[in-house]
Amino acid sequence: MIRVQALNRTFQVGDEAVHALRDLNLEIDPGEYIAIMGPSGSGKSTLLNVLGLLDRPDSGKYLLDGIDTETLPEENRAAVRRTHVGFVFQSFHLIPRLTAAENIALPMMLAGTDPGLRRKRVQAILESLGLEDRAHHRPDQLSGGQRQRVAIARATVMEPSLLLADEPTGNLDIHSGEEVMTTLEALNRDGITLLVVTHDPDIAARARRHIHMVDGAVVEDRKT
Repeated sequence: MIRVQALNRTFQVGDEAVHALRDLNLEIDPGEYIAIMGPSGSGKSTLLNVLGLLDRPDSGKYLLDGIDTETLPEENRAAVRRTHVGFVFQSFHLIPRLTAAENIALPMMLAGTDPGLRRKRVQAILESLGLEDRAHHRPDQLSGGQRQRVAIARATVMEPSLLLADEPTGNLDIHSGEEVMTTLEALNRDGITLLVVTHDPDIAARARRHIHMVDGAVVEDRKT
């Protein structure tokens, strides 16, 4: 599924070079449920951005579903990202002027999916996430938990094999956070590989594998 070998990523911050990833090695099997933890600045989000093909490492190798992503031109990387990876962020990143259904359909519109198939997929995913009565509501008409579930629907409507969630409950109350995690875990049980970056030990405890990062390196990797 995922194989990472000797990944390095450095950012220049003023006069200082910040090593976000240091010779990082990682293997992830299909269907795993992994929590990634560590202090701020440990490289968690940088790792997610590299795995999601939003960023390129300075050196190293990254294979996703057997694809050597480092040899791909940007257009091909975008195509792999669109079909293989879904993203869920702390701040939702929904488009304010679009309805829930339109936000969910957006990746399929960008991919040129047939309109009939788009409607069927959007309807099915709205029903599966209990959002069918919110289909025509804009984000400002939804609760935080509903907005995050719309974001999850948008992230998974293209049926990716990998779902990356960066602090998915960070802006939610306890009840909404529980709903969101239950939704993500149901998707994982259906076969999607789930990686969750979190500072919350209770959220991390739900995962079956825990990766702890410090200064751009994995210092602990254990299964429960």
